[in-house]
Amino acid sequence: MARYRIAVNMEFVRSADKGFEEGVAIAAELGYRWVEPMVHTGWELLSEVHYFHSFSMEEDPLLMREICQRHQVGVSSLSGHSPLMKPEAAIPRLTRAVVLADQVGARFVNTDEMVKPAWMDDAQAHEVMRYTLTRAVQVAERHRVWLCIEPHGVFTRTAAGLLRIVELVPSPWVQVNWDTGNAHLAGVEDPYLGLEQVVDRVYHVHAKDISVAHSDRERGRVTGTPVGCACGDGVVDFERILRLLDPLDREITLSVECGTIDEAERSRAYLERLVGPRRAVAVR
Repeated sequence: MARYRIAVNMEFVRSADKGFEEGVAIAAELGYRWVEPMVHTGWELLSEVHYFHSFSMEEDPLLMREICQRHQVGVSSLSGHSPLMKPEAAIPRLTRAVVLADQVGARFVNTDEMVKPAWMDDAQAHEVMRYTLTRAVQVAERHRVWLCIEPHGVFTRTAAGLLRIVELVPSPWVQVNWDTGNAHLAGVEDPYLGLEQVVDRVYHVHAKDISVAHSDRERGRVTGTPVGCACGDGVVDFERILRLLDPLDREITLSVECGTIDEAERSRAYLERLVGPRRAVAVR
């Protein structure tokens, strides 16, 4: 039976204009034992002045580990979203994220296909993504870090499209990060039936709920959204999702993706009640 690790994606402090370390401290105060940092290459202005939570991969990787250890929080995974159809950007970003993940003890780097260029047809897009993932997987296999593709774009809005990308490279180190909110908002197919089709490949979950108003406004018009509402407040049936995941014989990270500090607090309490004794022991 699956065991569940409850984490929080650092997007929960974006609306509060908090930097990385303050965001980690707040997560710890809310009772989270795991975080999912966002990482970037180069030096991003808002992050440098501590108004944004993303962590630069130009920094010493041990700095991230040091900050998290200071607040007694582990790194569950990294948000390394990279444009798979733009290999000149995605390959260095993903490979550096994999190395950083290994150095801080995380085993997952999450991404999606992102934006399809207007000049690129579908066949070319998949060949470019095959090249990008082939290069990235060579590093992932060495470091034993999973690259997890999530539903968030024009191809991954269906389970079949998601699996097609996951299977572009025949490697056990490419798997699925199921984003519960994005799957709902895409509106192309029943998200629970979609999860059934990919569940054997799910190693990580973005626990994202969608409010009724958000669903009414955007479902079927978008392929994803950065954050949702507090888990348990919206339209996503997390009990049904857990029933589908329960038979998996591995630990699954439920990484909360919400928009505010208050929503993060309520999401943790809700998921802990739902998971109950299936919650994984926090070992760092």
